[in-house]
Amino acid sequence: MHNVAVIGCGYWGPNLIRNFQNIKECCVKTVCDKNLERLKYIKSIHNDIEVCIDYDEVLRDDTIGSIIIATPVRFHYQMGIKALNYGKNVFIEKPLATSVLECQDLIEKAENENLVLVVGHTFIYSQAVIKIKEIISSGELGDIQYIGARRLNLGLFQTDINVAWDLAPHDISIILYTLGKMPISVNCQGKAHIHPKIEDVTNMTLNYENGGFACIQSSWLDPNKTREMTFVGTKKMLVFNDLEPLEKIKIYDKRVECPNYYDSYEEFHYSYHYGDMYSPYLNQTEPLRIEAQKFVECVQYRKESESSGRDGLNVVRVLEAASKSLKEGGGRVLI
Repeated sequence: MHNVAVIGCGYWGPNLIRNFQNIKECCVKTVCDKNLERLKYIKSIHNDIEVCIDYDEVLRDDTIGSIIIATPVRFHYQMGIKALNYGKNVFIEKPLATSVLECQDLIEKAENENLVLVVGHTFIYSQAVIKIKEIISSGELGDIQYIGARRLNLGLFQTDINVAWDLAPHDISIILYTLGKMPISVNCQGKAHIHPKIEDVTNMTLNYENGGFACIQSSWLDPNKTREMTFVGTKKMLVFNDLEPLEKIKIYDKRVECPNYYDSYEEFHYSYHYGDMYSPYLNQTEPLRIEAQKFVECVQYRKESESSGRDGLNVVRVLEAASKSLKEGGGRVLI
């Protein structure tokens, strides 16, 4: 039985506790948080779990093999590196840390100590995103021309990071996972409407060397919750709507074709192809459950994770470049 401790039981922590607790080979032994009311709430649901407010006390417990960190982002690095120093495997919610240097330090420490370091990029474990990667890899969509992502809602406002660092990691991780490659540069613009120094609306563009690009719109200031991505290929188009209960993926046999040969402008005509639409079947499995199971397997069998520390580093590389672009008025920043 592999004992884990969950650090932070605010918004996301209870979901992690529930999923790790439901894994047969795993036991959530301890939950740690500074908020006594939250600990009391967790104890009322899971009376067999120990609770405490002292992180060092958790780290000194030799029966705990892994630390699950679900705290505000500003604590990710210092808590993660301390856990690794105590010989614990570490799972950190996204983003992995607040800078590329912090991520590299975490990765180096984990590798030197032969410990598992995983970041919580939950969406790459969803059946929908796994299917999208399969469809793109098969060539069914053709060459990807662009990706459009919209992740919008009213709140939850953060105090230590802007909306790009809060919401965009989901879309960035999906894009990097499905395309299997990094962009070469980033542009980002945004505005702060509620807090003067924290952008609550951003538009980010990831530029690829083949001319393709991805647009990511993130907002805490929209009336309706939106979770949608569009993948436009030279052959077909795909829409991923995560809020759809069943048909999360829809593939459209639509494209625009240009004539191969023409002698004059009058002979030039675009051809619009309209075909069928279909929605592939997806297993209804909670991504967080799969993510938690995979982490436990990585610890037990020293397997490579689909959301390793290096995957977390790549997402932070994009975010760090986006932050620089944001400060410079939206200019292009090389990665």
